[in-house]
Amino acid sequence: MATATSPNSLLLRNPNRSTTIRFGKNPNPSRVNGVNLSSGRRYKPISITCSTTQVECPPTSAAQSLDRVFNFAAGPATLPENVLKRAQSELYNWHGSGMSVMEMSHRGKEFLSIIQKAESDLRALLDVPAEYAVLFLQGGATSQFAAIPLNLCKRDDPVDILVTGSWGDKAFKEAQKFCKPSVIWSGKSEKYTKIPSFDGLDQNPDAKYLHICANETIHGVEFKNYPTPKNKDALLIADMSSNFCSKPVDVSKFGLIYAGAQKNVGPSGVTIVIVRKDLVGNAQEITPVMFDYKIHVDNNSLYNTPPCYGIYMCGLVFEDLLAQGGLKEVEKKNIKKAQILYDAIDESNGFYRCPVEKSVRSLMNVPFTLEKSDLEAEFIKEAAKEKMIQLKGHRSVGGMRASIYNAMPLAGVEKLVAFMKDFQARHA
Repeated sequence: MATATSPNSLLLRNPNRSTTIRFGKNPNPSRVNGVNLSSGRRYKPISITCSTTQVECPPTSAAQSLDRVFNFAAGPATLPENVLKRAQSELYNWHGSGMSVMEMSHRGKEFLSIIQKAESDLRALLDVPAEYAVLFLQGGATSQFAAIPLNLCKRDDPVDILVTGSWGDKAFKEAQKFCKPSVIWSGKSEKYTKIPSFDGLDQNPDAKYLHICANETIHGVEFKNYPTPKNKDALLIADMSSNFCSKPVDVSKFGLIYAGAQKNVGPSGVTIVIVRKDLVGNAQEITPVMFDYKIHVDNNSLYNTPPCYGIYMCGLVFEDLLAQGGLKEVEKKNIKKAQILYDAIDESNGFYRCPVEKSVRSLMNVPFTLEKSDLEAEFIKEAAKEKMIQLKGHRSVGGMRASIYNAMPLAGVEKLVAFMKDFQARHA
């Protein structure tokens, strides 16, 4: 197995098979790759040996390397450290192919093996039924606010939308261009801090689908179970961007699930759609070709050049989640992390406050405020000095927000809680 000489080194060595690059004579000895070397000192030629063998992805460790921060960003977000190291080891020469994944033809056998394994592993993680297609697209989850009504509705079809936060509201506004959506409940008047009882929802019996945002990234509200559409032929549609693959989900309850990858399963640039196959092929005539699900299903997500490296990274994350024991085990870890943080907030005698109703608090995004709001900037500044970054709340709500996705190790949450208690002791 190839190993790196340091966490950030690309000087990787495989004694069995390697490619060596030597830098010796240069037609312009005063400059190498644009770097000025005319300091009078002599430089010896160096060699770099790059691994070409596959490096297995060990399960994510609970600790964090000393040279990395704990990144609480809402997205793009922290990635598993072991996944990053594996990607680093495979960057220059993927599995002896003589090229990086970033250089591969998306129609070549090498990349086909990558995208096919990524889909297979995602299907295993979520137990995706065979009658569902898995698509790796672009445009972010926001693009699906238009693609979903364009593919599943006619212009005059009614649809129901539950608005539990900013993203549900954006989905409603975009759908107005392509169908007849109705907001059957909104939490805006209560600053998006709760989810309604499903029994009292005033659903349209003719609605084509019921749309929810399973986890509101900004406001920290998460569905713990899911409503059933009143119309027996209607579909349940879910934006799962910020809790995708954080826990098991019964895919068969949904007509379509979609998610941006950049929060829980990969870098920005990949949008995942899981859609029941019988729903594909009825797009409105005005649907742009890149928004037509049938085009992408028929071409196995390869109609045009996909975000190849992002899909590769997602595949490594899926492999890592499987190595951890699957989503049941991942959920246990997420519950433990969230409980530690929420307990610290609730037991602070009001110094810290989380506005979200306890029964629907997100396991992924934890918003909180300080009793003394003028201390919030100092809190964020001091936390950054302790290598805990991106704790500032979304600009629309203020306060703080700790996003503790799958890849956030327990040690990161424990360090944040210890800092919170120390900060309170000094400022209460």
